[in-house]
Amino acid sequence: MHRQLDEKTLIGGQISPEDIAELKALGVTLVVNNRPDGEDEGQPAGADIEAAARAAGLDYRHVPIARGMGPSDIEAMREAMHACGDGRMLAFCRSGNRSALAWAVAKSEDGVDRDELERCAEGAGFSLDPVRHLLRD
Repeated sequence: MHRQLDEKTLIGGQISPEDIAELKALGVTLVVNNRPDGEDEGQPAGADIEAAARAAGLDYRHVPIARGMGPSDIEAMREAMHACGDGRMLAFCRSGNRSALAWAVAKSEDGVDRDELERCAEGAGFSLDPVRHLLRD
């Protein structure tokens, strides 16, 4: 299941290569994988998802977030969001939570107001409490 954070961003849990056609039909032009490969047994390989995305004409970025977010993770998310242009982005991880947190911090770095980020995240069922200290007022 994918949840919408803003007009351009969908967040979700683990996807498979077979999900790419549905994502394309939803207007997704960029897939961002926030899971490290091998995090769970049976998890689809990032390379397989990337191959399916590229075959469907979608851009793909791998921004694995394993143990907390560092500045390079946030910068990579910002770059992905900017590269998306007028398209839509799906960011995914195991549950969607890491992706939502990374999205919020990246948007905050771009100057989006904390209250707006919290409204969007809460509307999609996510709490920004773990990264509240990283969000600009």
